[in-house]
Amino acid sequence: MRLFFRYFFRTLRVILGPFMMLSERLTTPKGIERDPETQKKIDEQSKDLALYQFATCPFCIKVRREMKRLSLNIELRDAQRDPEARAELEQGGGEIKVPCLRITNEHGSHSWLYESDDIIAYLRERFAG
Repeated sequence: MRLFFRYFFRTLRVILGPFMMLSERLTTPKGIERDPETQKKIDEQSKDLALYQFATCPFCIKVRREMKRLSLNIELRDAQRDPEARAELEQGGGEIKVPCLRITNEHGSHSWLYESDDIIAYLRERFAG
């Protein structure tokens, strides 16, 4: 039965995926416009972040839309198609679950933030003000 559900959702993702990607492209919000100096500071702060995601995951799309709205240049890592990114996610975060934001602090250690709503709240708190 578990195998049935796996293939059912995989097939559903293959069918709906292109429509979800098109919808994301057509409805992506306009980003916040900042002066160049402020945007450069934001870009510098966001270079220590990486989002592990699947291209057609609805929750990942939700996070990417918020990143666009906040004009954030966060590295995207495809944990579905890139085996190296998938292994990093499993080893560092403890599970293969997306979206997941990897946050690198000033000492070089990583913390892993799961759940789209938590990621969006973190990004808004850190970059919206």
